Amino acid sequence: MKITTRASTLLLVFAAVAAAQSQDRYPVDWRAVTPEIMQHFEDVLRIDTSNPPGNESKAAAFLQQILEKEGIPCKQFALEPSRANLVARIKGNGSKRPILVMGHTDVVTTQRDKWTFDPFSPTHKGGYVYARGASDDKPHVVAGLMLLLLLKRMNVKLDRDVIFLAEAGEEGTTKYGIDFMVDKHWNEIESEYSLAEGGATFSRAGKVRTVEIGAVEKVPRPVLVVAHGRAGHASSPRADNAIVGLASAVAKVAAWQPPMRLNDVTRAYFERLATISAPEDAARYMHVADPAVQQYLLQHEPSHANMLRTTITPTIIKGGFRINVIPSEAEASLDVRALPDENMEHFYAELRRVIGDKSVDVGPRPREGRERPATHASRLDSEMFHALEHAQQRMFPGAITLPAMRGGATDNAQLRAKGVDGYGFGTITDEHESHGAHTEDERIREDSVPSLVEFLWRAVVEVAAAK
Repeated sequence: MKITTRASTLLLVFAAVAAAQSQDRYPVDWRAVTPEIMQHFEDVLRIDTSNPPGNESKAAAFLQQILEKEGIPCKQFALEPSRANLVARIKGNGSKRPILVMGHTDVVTTQRDKWTFDPFSPTHKGGYVYARGASDDKPHVVAGLMLLLLLKRMNVKLDRDVIFLAEAGEEGTTKYGIDFMVDKHWNEIESEYSLAEGGATFSRAGKVRTVEIGAVEKVPRPVLVVAHGRAGHASSPRADNAIVGLASAVAKVAAWQPPMRLNDVTRAYFERLATISAPEDAARYMHVADPAVQQYLLQHEPSHANMLRTTITPTIIKGGFRINVIPSEAEASLDVRALPDENMEHFYAELRRVIGDKSVDVGPRPREGRERPATHASRLDSEMFHALEHAQQRMFPGAITLPAMRGGATDNAQLRAKGVDGYGFGTITDEHESHGAHTEDERIREDSVPSLVEFLWRAVVEVAAAK
């Protein structure tokens, strides 16, 4: 049956009205709940879960005692005793499939001497909270915690179970976290939708302009380039010096760009972004296939240029062990972020063609554990995506929701591979922020964490609350 434009419009109106009604049935005094949110946030930040070694069980135990104190059942699942994942669930009537909310409790390691503040003693300054994990990913941990606490306290009647997974091992050791849960405990987290990191809410001059919802992501495919030559005494230069061969190979790779390809998500991203951009910018976003536009984006808007193609970034070079010895081998690691449909065998062959040196080997870089899967994009016409749009419209009128392909990897990838529609959402960040995830003096706006909790609440209540 074909739906007319008028009928389609009416359906959208009815959906919006129903969403507003479900919100109004369960109003939250966000000003009153903010101190509790920030207290939990600071407490979680104080737990040193640097990975390695992780020690996520400390965070799991902290969260569990808060949840169980309010009658919310929890379970821990651990591949190793110190690296527990926590699962908490509030049951619905079962008429619809569950929603999974995730936050990872581990953080990347720090070089403490390069920090202005103690990375595990959250410090407030100038409207920001400074700490390791302040951006990645303890806001999502606290958002999941507060979501369940509020659902329980307000006795929200649910059509779906709402599951909170505080996961271990996201920072490069997924065998302890999402891989372990998917492989061994899928029944504990099986869901229709998942919500996690992998999105962003960008502000300009203090006003939110765009809310990016991650609907697909590039795939990390690290590449190892190894140059071979003959060893010798450094007093006698050689034409087959492995260091020189490697330097030439890396320079050629850096000068090459793989072909541009849009997908449904990136095409929608640029089309929507054009509607709120200045005419000159809008013209570029509507013509990203133009090589001149691509060059402009590469120089001035690298985050947009990165959405257009598989990207290659040389990150590690190793070679030699003494000043007076020509090494027989030198290697470079390339951080490749592949488009979801990239044929990697063809990609390796293209790298070899670009390098054009038979003494240089190219292939996948060995890594611990399995690779993240390349997956389909999550639907942009789902009930959950529309609920995320509605949350943006109510909280940030005048802004726009942008479906996005993220360059960074998240554990939504493993869930999409199981057929789940996974979406990334994120905290409010100034579009020129330089102290975000994995940086020294990592920080977050103080008002961003309560806002993240409210955003998650609005979206989940719209989709999960009984109508």
